[in-house]
Amino acid sequence: MIIESLELKNIRNYESLAIGFDPGTNIFYGDNAQGKTNILEALYLCGTSKSHRGSRDFEIIRFGEEEGHIRMKLRRDGMQRRIDMHLRKNRAKGVAIDGVPIRRAAELLGLSGMVFFSPEDLDIIKRGPGERRRFMDALISQTDRYYLHELSAYQKVLLQRNKLLKEIPMNRQLTGTLDIWDEQMIRYGTGLIDARKRLIDALNRIASEIHYNLTGGRESLAIVYEPNTPADQFADDLAAARDRDLRFRQSTVGPHRDDFRVMTDQIDIRRFGSQGQQRSAALSLKLSEIPMIEKNTGQTPVLLLDDVLSELDENRQNYLLSGIGNVQTMITCTGMDEFVEHKFPINRVFHVVKGSIAD
Repeated sequence: MIIESLELKNIRNYESLAIGFDPGTNIFYGDNAQGKTNILEALYLCGTSKSHRGSRDFEIIRFGEEEGHIRMKLRRDGMQRRIDMHLRKNRAKGVAIDGVPIRRAAELLGLSGMVFFSPEDLDIIKRGPGERRRFMDALISQTDRYYLHELSAYQKVLLQRNKLLKEIPMNRQLTGTLDIWDEQMIRYGTGLIDARKRLIDALNRIASEIHYNLTGGRESLAIVYEPNTPADQFADDLAAARDRDLRFRQSTVGPHRDDFRVMTDQIDIRRFGSQGQQRSAALSLKLSEIPMIEKNTGQTPVLLLDDVLSELDENRQNYLLSGIGNVQTMITCTGMDEFVEHKFPINRVFHVVKGSIAD
């Protein structure tokens, strides 16, 4: 899969923009706060329906405007495809594929593949479990439309159950209605747990090899899924936690509390690893996304590197850049630094200045 062009209207700091991309490596350079990351965000949004920043639609629309538009053209299996996205401040986004409106944004999944790598991803190991859950959910969702539906449904049920737990102390007659929400949590939650377990099993096979090569054979890598409750015990654990949930007024059992541990040479690197070990492991996890998406979709994803090279030492830079291979890549950086200019081929360069591409 290759992204051919992108058009923006009233997106972030862009009033209007139209650019075409090279199938190889594309560099966006310029000072901070000029709009480099906004281009990558628009690409990722078109490919996944979500902002990598977690931004809501109205935050992406240019300040002072009521709506914004994104158009991305890509080539897949020799055919050009077009994704149009209409963002509105007070309404759900509208999305069309090849001019045909779609009912659910999830229908985008599978059409394009994106791997987004930012400096924040280097902290995925040492940050809280929410970051690692988002990593699992984003990766599974790109290759499994059903998972995205299950995840959305589970999150809605969880919200309603927590709301009910807060209301019950003021109206005890509502207690019986918890059974309805418990059934829904179990229905959707067990699917999430099973899918995450399959992901971690697959990730272990791929990431361990990448990490072995990245560290020159000095370290082994193992990823351990830590479900808050096993799928086959979810119903029993949820029932056993009811009194506690009522006391704390929140749901204390379920996949919304899952995590995974990253081990190198049987050491939990979140607790005992050096920053270098944590960054190597994070890089291995992100690079694993490329072959996983290729295997599950049959398409090579586009790699979006947002100012991440400046955060890596020379060895990790070299490994990342040597691994790009035939992957179309978009890279942002603050300047055409020597390590960028001389270590890998550059096919097209864009100078980003105040929401525009300078000559």
